[in-house]
Amino acid sequence: MQRYFVSAEQLTERSVVILGDDARHIGKVMRGKPGDKLIVSDGQSREALVEIESIEAGQVTANIVESLKMDHEARIRVTVAQSLPKGDKMETVIQRCTEIGAVAFVPFLSERTIVQYDAKKEGKRLERWRKIAKEAAEQSHRNRIPSVEQPLSWKGLLSSFEGYSLVCYCYEKENGKQLRDALKPFIEQLASDAAADVLIVVGPEGGFSERETLEADQAGAVSVGLGKRILRAETAGMAALTCVLYESGEMGGM
Repeated sequence: MQRYFVSAEQLTERSVVILGDDARHIGKVMRGKPGDKLIVSDGQSREALVEIESIEAGQVTANIVESLKMDHEARIRVTVAQSLPKGDKMETVIQRCTEIGAVAFVPFLSERTIVQYDAKKEGKRLERWRKIAKEAAEQSHRNRIPSVEQPLSWKGLLSSFEGYSLVCYCYEKENGKQLRDALKPFIEQLASDAAADVLIVVGPEGGFSERETLEADQAGAVSVGLGKRILRAETAGMAALTCVLYESGEMGGM
């Protein structure tokens, strides 16, 4: 069943008004008609099964049939910090990691980032990334849309580490601790119903510099490997995110 995110103002106690692109999608792409059922969510605290009452140009009105539980989110809230990759690879990272279960994305610039950052163009790119996150969240039946933050400098990213319970950065030269080794004691210390915020940091195509790894260590991050193979920059975040959710029991782990 198709799912759409709306603002809290659009979702009242008895009905919902769906506007803009979503309304056009329902009318023209999905060929919706009165009587069809949809799922709507305000992305915060309410989700409901609704039945379409009317479809007009740019607006769909539907009545609430049943309130639904918001239980599709993981208790381990994983943010993926990704050094800006080349081309449209960031779009792939956001789309796939949203489907898997990331709660937020933090693009950042590091020493070996190849992409030339242009603040003037960043607004449009950020808007597109957030649209991709919304669409992927709807497709995968997420209860919330992951946030996509403004790109940070490396120093800005380091200063954010203190806001997380665990920070791991993927380092291809790591010969010791693997991601599972870092996760196991952390997860074992959590109460069964406790939530926690984890940050996974992925470097650029050229990897982190030695200076950056030292600074990350000093900021409290843990260097981890992802096995014996070298993963592409756009693949590492997906693999690490999946491992975290598996080890925490979201995918049958533990």
